[in-house]
Amino acid sequence: MQIKRGQALRGFTLIELLVALVILALLAVAGYRGLDAVLQARERVAAETRKWQHLAFFFSRMNQDIAQAVQRPVRDADGVIFRAAWIGNAVTVGENDAELIFTRAGIPDQGAALQVPQRIGYRLEQGAIVMLRWPALDLAPQAKPVRYTVLEGVREFTLRYLDKSGIWQQQWQYPTNLTYLPVATEVTLTLVSGEVITRVFALQ
Repeated sequence: MQIKRGQALRGFTLIELLVALVILALLAVAGYRGLDAVLQARERVAAETRKWQHLAFFFSRMNQDIAQAVQRPVRDADGVIFRAAWIGNAVTVGENDAELIFTRAGIPDQGAALQVPQRIGYRLEQGAIVMLRWPALDLAPQAKPVRYTVLEGVREFTLRYLDKSGIWQQQWQYPTNLTYLPVATEVTLTLVSGEVITRVFALQ
């Protein structure tokens, strides 16, 4: 191809290069923002999935424990006072008290410590549900429970108990009948994220 006389070879001007660079930068920013939005959305979905998995595990575990409740009162740490098989407290007093304390049957096919009946409790403590497990039913002096965090991110933890008359009780205290168990227990959690979740568990 021959270049006509007077026709000069020319490349991009400085202005055209600057315009191209600006367009490229805008495309890069848009692409980064899009990728960042996708990554944030994926992280939110993963966090929500973990939250509901932890909730499902907590409710499953609590349901198994409540379903295995037995009518076995226990001796207190002083060795004299008997405590009811099932205790539902509206207010907790002391670090080893709990909103719910009861005796449950042993777990078959587990270690020797878990095959015998156990005294356990559930309490709200610093934004988490903590499970208490006492070393024995009839407590030795100064005996303290082992503590396990079973669910985090909880603002409120409330329980109600259905008696044999079909009436829901806000607490469960029957000093004249230490073996009396509720028919069912209603558990309500208010999460720090704002959701309110209620489950009802029947006793066998």
